[in-house]
Amino acid sequence: MTEMSPALSLPLINALLVLLDARGVLVAVKDAAGRYLYANSRYAAFVGRAADDLIGHSDLDLMPQADAAALRAADQRALTASAPSDDEHRFERVDGKHEFHASRLAIDIGPGPASGLICLWWDETTSRHDHARTVEQLQLALAQIERQQGVMDKLAAQKAAPTAPSTELFRSEHFEEHARRELDLSSREHREFAVVLMTLDRAAQLDARFGAGAVKRVMDAVGQILRTNTRAMDVITRVGADRYAILLSGVGLATAHTRMEQMRRQCATHIVVHDSHPLGFEVSVGIASFPHTADKLEALSQAAETALLEAARRGGNRVALAPIPLGPRPGVAIA
Repeated sequence: MTEMSPALSLPLINALLVLLDARGVLVAVKDAAGRYLYANSRYAAFVGRAADDLIGHSDLDLMPQADAAALRAADQRALTASAPSDDEHRFERVDGKHEFHASRLAIDIGPGPASGLICLWWDETTSRHDHARTVEQLQLALAQIERQQGVMDKLAAQKAAPTAPSTELFRSEHFEEHARRELDLSSREHREFAVVLMTLDRAAQLDARFGAGAVKRVMDAVGQILRTNTRAMDVITRVGADRYAILLSGVGLATAHTRMEQMRRQCATHIVVHDSHPLGFEVSVGIASFPHTADKLEALSQAAETALLEAARRGGNRVALAPIPLGPRPGVAIA
């Protein structure tokens, strides 16, 4: 307990109370028995009484028994300490939880154990702790979302291309194998299918300005759009840093054009974020179909390439159809 002469005690205590009150903390003074001698308006408001109503009462008269016991124990420790003591107090009230950093200074103003005073001031830390908890919870939530997104991306890639690396939806030879099966089936059953090439417009400029990572980020988004808008029997493959090939099973030119136009529009309105930069992008599409455009895989591929070049030549961000040659081709018949 800090000793102080009676002549100095009251002026210094008053000065201390004024200083603490000006700092916006909860301030009170108790006698050695724990009865309140003074409380500022903030302290009284927390207790739920007028300041004058606290005088002469102890915490046991004013608070729940568990809270009062904790405060009395802290007061007793302060009375036997030779320096200011610090404690953390937490209270549950109707309006929620309150947390305080509490400091106590015991002052001996006369002879005898009952002559001590306890000056105490509480600094509420609820909002600071709540903010810290909110930031921590937000960080945990973001980390969890990132982990979940990583798992979802991995599962989506595995579903789309179980035999391919994560950077591809199908290997080129896998795509060619499916195309040959589709050609055989369509020839036997006299049905159509379409071969589509889709490329990212102005990929070189995007690479030069934002780097190869930006191109990859955009192409991943294009791949996701393709996966979302194609069927299980369709086949998609990455055939370059900025190009996809798509095989649309049982689909002719008109239906292929409608589907690819829908995807082109989605790409034109889609935004991805790379290194805090929002990136918009556009694609060009070339479509060829069996058997109207060509009846051989090599010719279909070349026709789709020619249509893609035409779309790019006309400014990009468009879908172009390969022309249908005039005149019959031997061995080709559609029911």
